[in-house]
Amino acid sequence: MLPEIFIQSLQGLPGFDEAAFKQVHETGEQITSLRLNEFKPLSTDAHPFLFNTVEVPWCSNGRYLKVRPSFVLDPLWHAGAYYVQEASSMLLYHILSQIAPNPIHYKVLDLCAAPGGKSTLLANYFKQGLVVANETIKSRNHILVENITKWGADHVVVTQNDPAHFKSLPHFFDVMVVDAPCSGSGLFRKDPSAIEEWSLDNVQHCCVRQARILEDSIVTLNEGGYLIYATCSYSFDEDEKIMDYIATLPGMTNIPLEMPSAWGVEACYSDKANAKGFRAYPNKVKGEGFFITVFQKLKVQPQGYSVDDFKFTSLTKNELLTMQSIFELPPNYFYLTHQNTIIGIPEPFKQDIQIILSNLYVRKMGLAIGEIKGKDLIPAHALAMSDWNNLPYQSIEVDLATALQYLRRADLHLPEGKGWHVLTYLNIRIGWVKLLPNRSNNYYPNEWRILNY
Repeated sequence: MLPEIFIQSLQGLPGFDEAAFKQVHETGEQITSLRLNEFKPLSTDAHPFLFNTVEVPWCSNGRYLKVRPSFVLDPLWHAGAYYVQEASSMLLYHILSQIAPNPIHYKVLDLCAAPGGKSTLLANYFKQGLVVANETIKSRNHILVENITKWGADHVVVTQNDPAHFKSLPHFFDVMVVDAPCSGSGLFRKDPSAIEEWSLDNVQHCCVRQARILEDSIVTLNEGGYLIYATCSYSFDEDEKIMDYIATLPGMTNIPLEMPSAWGVEACYSDKANAKGFRAYPNKVKGEGFFITVFQKLKVQPQGYSVDDFKFTSLTKNELLTMQSIFELPPNYFYLTHQNTIIGIPEPFKQDIQIILSNLYVRKMGLAIGEIKGKDLIPAHALAMSDWNNLPYQSIEVDLATALQYLRRADLHLPEGKGWHVLTYLNIRIGWVKLLPNRSNNYYPNEWRILNY
């Protein structure tokens, strides 16, 4: 049952239909959607539930599922072949297609990134850009690192910083996404337990926090850059009032974008600045509650930032020769060692990543390739998850039962062989094993293994 005080707080909002809104929450209908990973294309016979689907109209890689499978028991989910994401959140894709139709050489910040849904979308959209996914909370950052690693993108940097820390990178990013912590009313149908946590006091607390996040971080947006602000809240205070607040920040102006009327997404406007945003209601769209708006920074005060504190540790000559003897390294990458791990960074982003490392706490950067021990390369799990075509070792295609045993980090019965191999399921890599004369060693990350299934 939706609280009456909550319903009263929505009265007067554009497009709010009380009867229809209550009814859609009472049905208990659950919408399941996912987004395919462009870096890991699947064959059409990979999974019937992935292809016997309806496309999300505002996101070309988004799919509505007819039934919700057990994703935990699908190796392709663990391998990052798709991300289970709420359909309304994918409106970000349509926004990007309007403000960045030629997505080359962009530097993009996802400021409140965990668990990684929007960051993985940004990674696919800005294939030739640099994406920084930031999460302040340590426990949530672990989940973000896991999901970015599985997605396989080597142009994503994961940071763990308070929004205020980005003041040290003034005018650095071309696009900044702030999917702000909010009161969560847009998720009431999907997660009824969220109703118990909702209150007017919590709305006000979130509103103050959202303003602080924006004020603390807006300096990192470059001149001409775009701020995309979003919440999963219907609240006027968290949406329209925040638009009016953003309009007061130096140089910020609202971009009144359009949405096709057939999608059912409702346009809304703030009181003071007449800024335009969009609100999705679950009785009007096939998705949950969501709000999104776009602003552009038209002018900045020039400032610099530090680039002197962090120095890369390049590979030694012996390390480089060992690597080259094992496999052909892709061109246009800079290779370094960090905490005994060899990492590949796309050459165009070398200086930008050095600047980031000089100013922020970085949890993940580039692609972890592995660790050299003697003449052997112990490959990192990230290398198996990557979209690199030329990997150092041979592959073994396995069936579903074997793939699940691997993901449980259990003992495996594999063909006889020797040395490192990468396991694949439906031609998608799931991780490394090492074949020995009488057994095989399972190298799936222990902290990610399937439990209790």
